[in-house]
Amino acid sequence: MSEERPHDMGGMSGFGPVIAEANEPVFHDRWEQRVFAMVLAMAAWRKWTLDASRFNRESLPADMYKALSYYQIWLAALVTQMLDAKLINPQELETGQADGPPATPPLTADRVRGALSRGGPSSRDTGRKPAFAIGQKVCARRFGETLEMRLPEYARGRTGVIEQFHGNHVYPDTNAFDLGENPQPLYGVRFAATDLWWGKQADPRHSVRLDLWEDYLEPA
Repeated sequence: MSEERPHDMGGMSGFGPVIAEANEPVFHDRWEQRVFAMVLAMAAWRKWTLDASRFNRESLPADMYKALSYYQIWLAALVTQMLDAKLINPQELETGQADGPPATPPLTADRVRGALSRGGPSSRDTGRKPAFAIGQKVCARRFGETLEMRLPEYARGRTGVIEQFHGNHVYPDTNAFDLGENPQPLYGVRFAATDLWWGKQADPRHSVRLDLWEDYLEPA
């Protein structure tokens, strides 16, 4: 059964409006740059996937998640992953000193620009045909055997319309747990605001568009 996670606050009340910072910089402080660099450097060891990183961030205790800033969340999840993968041990974390000779890093300074330019593309040319057609009505699954990691709580059980087919992409629900990439069709689905928030004053002119994997959907 799926469960609500702290990052999934869309459609919930009590959090106030989203206030965008005008001309927001990429980094607010130098320590944020260091956290970004550490995440990139540690990912180069290939001890976990990008989807595993996201899952770890979104699995932080709700109170902690809401109290931390963006890059504080990244750092908290990274520490957990490094400990689990035995890239560091608790004593090294406590003292800030390496317990033994330093390892040769898989990502050196001269390779950083190339790593950033490549990114982490998730599209896969598998030839798998989509089960749903453009314009078809679908229903987002309410519960399933997996977490449906990228299916927001507010869209579960709601009906939408397929607007786009993005090709086949790595499925996060298996890739996050070393169960394989399992690439499958990814769709752009439009949900009318009035279908998402029943009984509330939703503007019929508004809609929400979500990119959802095939396993998240069923015929309406």
